[in-house]
Amino acid sequence: MMLTRRFLCLFLSAMCVTAASGASAQQLIDRVVARVNGAAITMTDVRAAIALGIVDVMAGDDQIAIAVQQLIDRQLLLAEMARFPPPEPPATDVEKQLAAYKTHAGAQLPSIMQSTGLDEQRLRQAARDTVRIRAYLVQRFGTASVVTDEEVQQYYAAHRAEFTRDGRVRPLEDVESDVRQRASAERRGAIIAQWIRDLRGRAEVVEVQGPIR
Repeated sequence: MMLTRRFLCLFLSAMCVTAASGASAQQLIDRVVARVNGAAITMTDVRAAIALGIVDVMAGDDQIAIAVQQLIDRQLLLAEMARFPPPEPPATDVEKQLAAYKTHAGAQLPSIMQSTGLDEQRLRQAARDTVRIRAYLVQRFGTASVVTDEEVQQYYAAHRAEFTRDGRVRPLEDVESDVRQRASAERRGAIIAQWIRDLRGRAEVVEVQGPIR
């Protein structure tokens, strides 16, 4: 009887340790890495966003840190859209974006969904949010910014390598249309980036201190 009781106590102790370890692991996976106006961004959110291509990170980058910053910006945009919502996107656009996420994840999609707790509905919501963000930025900033001839010249001078073929820089008159488009896209990107910085300045953004792994 004594041995049975001792065995039972040891068994229960082991179960408690296992449960505590599991809870600790879950807490680590889901730990909050940032808050945007009280809305939490967790490590699970970050890893899912990287795996699906919701954020744009390159191999060799500090992917977690870069993804956190992009998800903060995404949350700011979603909050801003709640104030001035764009029209509901076409279902075909949402399905196309959803397919792009699944293609990016590839064969790892089932394990990604299992490890992050994502389901088809949440994946589709993420795709819808991306399409809505894209439409909102077009609604607010257009598809291009007007650039002057001087700005075209400056872009051409600063990016000569982009217009070099076989070791020879192509004359501006031959590539002016391409230069103007790229300069316009760069300026539009800079305007949007400054606007997002302004959104951050007006928001309550709290990031976790120390390295994020």
